[in-house]
Amino acid sequence: MKEEQQNEVEEQDETLYEHHKFEAGEGQKPLRVDKFLMNFIENATRNKIQKAAKTGNIYVNEEQVKQNYKVKAGDVVQVMFEHPPYEFLLTPENIPLDIVYEDDTLLVVNKPAGMVVHPGHGNYSGTLINALVFHFENLPNNSSDRPGLVHRIDKDTSGLLVVAKTEQAMTYLSKQFFDKTSEREYVALVWGNVEEDQGRVEGNIGRHPKNRLQNTVYEGQDADQKGKPAVTHYRVLERFGYVTLVSCKLETGRTHQIRVHMKHIGHTLFNDERYGGERILKGTSFSKYKQFVDNCFKILPRQALHAKTLGFIHPKTGKAMSFNSEIPDDIQACIEKWRHYAKNQKEVL
Repeated sequence: MKEEQQNEVEEQDETLYEHHKFEAGEGQKPLRVDKFLMNFIENATRNKIQKAAKTGNIYVNEEQVKQNYKVKAGDVVQVMFEHPPYEFLLTPENIPLDIVYEDDTLLVVNKPAGMVVHPGHGNYSGTLINALVFHFENLPNNSSDRPGLVHRIDKDTSGLLVVAKTEQAMTYLSKQFFDKTSEREYVALVWGNVEEDQGRVEGNIGRHPKNRLQNTVYEGQDADQKGKPAVTHYRVLERFGYVTLVSCKLETGRTHQIRVHMKHIGHTLFNDERYGGERILKGTSFSKYKQFVDNCFKILPRQALHAKTLGFIHPKTGKAMSFNSEIPDDIQACIEKWRHYAKNQKEVL
């Protein structure tokens, strides 16, 4: 009996948990596995990756490899550890929530910029879910085992989210998002003069082949294989010459959808570092203008995107509900600076 128990312990000790998994694309040229993983894992350092390789935690095609292994097209790279990923170890944290609406079925929260929605690599605490599990007991899990979460927005995007408090609400609300019947409107400041007063962007969105931290639009034969259908409707709210304030309504909800679609049509979000919007993409070469833009970046140290409006049918009452949030101070201050700049330019002309 003791021997059986000992075998059980040994088997448990050998259990490995997958923390990351990537498949090298068709165009992948031979590249050291540590460099390959640096391109794909957010907030990772080369030192940490090399340490994982030395301790035998990196696998390619289910075989342990060293850091100098050359990844080639079709290789499946995994990072495995003896402990579960930290994002599954949820710690309740007493973080204040800006609750816009609450009843016994659901709540609507206004997420500040800088707050991650759920734990993930490099962000294991301080997230919206850490706050939710502290303030609310027995929240239902979604299909990814994340309590209460019906949908999400990016870390540096501010705005409205609906959270389910019951299993029924989770099922009902998730179906609305899946069926594209929920209403989601964002306000964004984008580079360039958007010429059309309104338009529709349609393009399948999937992981960027060379940078896993980005998504991109796939067209042609690759579209269905490498991306998921995505549709964004935009409307111009105000033009400031070198930048434009737009309203974006989502028909689908892909990761980084507005950021990817607006870049795809040549209008990257203002100060969106991940997609190149932290550089001056439109305007003059005058040093005065450069100083003005740098000041705008300081006022708004994130992408200019806010989830302003959220609408859905209440799971219990069947009534249509709609919520609206104010544009945050940092985006509003940036808009005011551009508005003043555009007015002065017109007066000079």
